[in-house]
Amino acid sequence: MSKYDFDLFVIGGGSGGVRAGRVAAQGGAKVGLAEEYRYGGTCVIRGCVPKKLMVYASGYSEAMDDAEGFGWTIGKRSFDWMSLRKKIDEELVRLEGLYRKGLTGNGVEVFDMRATIKDAHTVELADGRTFSAKTILVATGGRPYLPATKGIEHVMTSNDVFLMDELPRRILVVGGGYIACEFAGIFNGMGSEVKQFYRGAQILRGFDGEVRGHVADEMIRKGISLHLGTDVMEIEKKGKELHVTCTNGSVSVVDAVLYATGRIANTQDMGLEEVGVKIGRRSEIMVDRYSKTSVASIYAVGDVTDRVNLTPVAIREGMAFVETVFNDNPTAMDHEMIPTAVFTQPEIGTIGYTEEDAREDFDIEVYRAAFRPMANILAGRDERALMKLIVEKASQKVIGCHLVGPASGEMIQMVGIAIKMGATKADFDRTVAVHPTAAEELVTMKEPVR
Repeated sequence: MSKYDFDLFVIGGGSGGVRAGRVAAQGGAKVGLAEEYRYGGTCVIRGCVPKKLMVYASGYSEAMDDAEGFGWTIGKRSFDWMSLRKKIDEELVRLEGLYRKGLTGNGVEVFDMRATIKDAHTVELADGRTFSAKTILVATGGRPYLPATKGIEHVMTSNDVFLMDELPRRILVVGGGYIACEFAGIFNGMGSEVKQFYRGAQILRGFDGEVRGHVADEMIRKGISLHLGTDVMEIEKKGKELHVTCTNGSVSVVDAVLYATGRIANTQDMGLEEVGVKIGRRSEIMVDRYSKTSVASIYAVGDVTDRVNLTPVAIREGMAFVETVFNDNPTAMDHEMIPTAVFTQPEIGTIGYTEEDAREDFDIEVYRAAFRPMANILAGRDERALMKLIVEKASQKVIGCHLVGPASGEMIQMVGIAIKMGATKADFDRTVAVHPTAAEELVTMKEPVR
């Protein structure tokens, strides 16, 4: 009989923690899991799932415009925010129920409250109960970061968007990362007047330079008022309006301000440093390649480690943790060549090296196609798609792919398989095109750009 109450205690009921807890329990481990808010974590409750549903909703305004170009007569239009919010809420309740059932149905004991760490083998719940555990897994994710700007108490973050009681007529989005750009597109598509401030020279830092410029141009074309090199100095509430003073002295009057200026790990007041767990500069838990912290019995996965902050990565890290700790099969998550999508409007799909980073490390060739998708022609829409392949000259391996346009997220999943397998440009070239599709451009780019 074990001297511990649990073989594994998981703190955090998001995608990574739930997967690790469930799979460990399926293998026979006695598992406890504590979650202080809702099961499903950032992705399911206040991130990718509700956001993607909002992206779909916001896209219908353009779809109805496009339909008229194909002979459809569209009548009176209106958008009901609360109707959408109600449907999204119902879907989140359904998904949260599945997460909870996946845990309890496999024997995991769940605790609907906050948990902190007392020592290397002990957790304490918010109600004062303590439990011992042979292994502790921290999977508490991240939270939005807010700077110390005057009037910051008047803003909302991405956590709050899904709880709004009404759609703002005028909104300012502050930030230039993918979350800020996605929400700028969502609000614009739903009919809000959108301004976006970003203090940098171009949005989407870290993405391929040409992709960044292409998406910025299309966002502006769609009606978003994008202000680069601009930051907020002060926010003042006057009645129901917010008066925002920016760095050039101008004042914007809006109904809501959304801050999307980065995220930091949820490690505050958990007792981690007190028991010897090393914490990084961005509050992240420092781990080795097997997700083990500086304390041998404590591991961490997902956004709380600030490695690659994506839901599927957290799930894979959770699976690798179970293999390592419970199946005696040391397994490190492979963080290289991870495909990802950004649901800006237009959509981005990307994997591997950007052109800029590749030029620093390799002698490369770049293949590019920029074109007007077929559906846009009859619709009378000028929006163009962009596709890029980054090829290492010596090996002819495709080491990067960047897509902007319809269904880029779907395409990059399939392209990601090929690139992860080490496909060469010749492999792409000898693949027969599927016509007529946008994706066929990926296998018909014959000459590198000069």
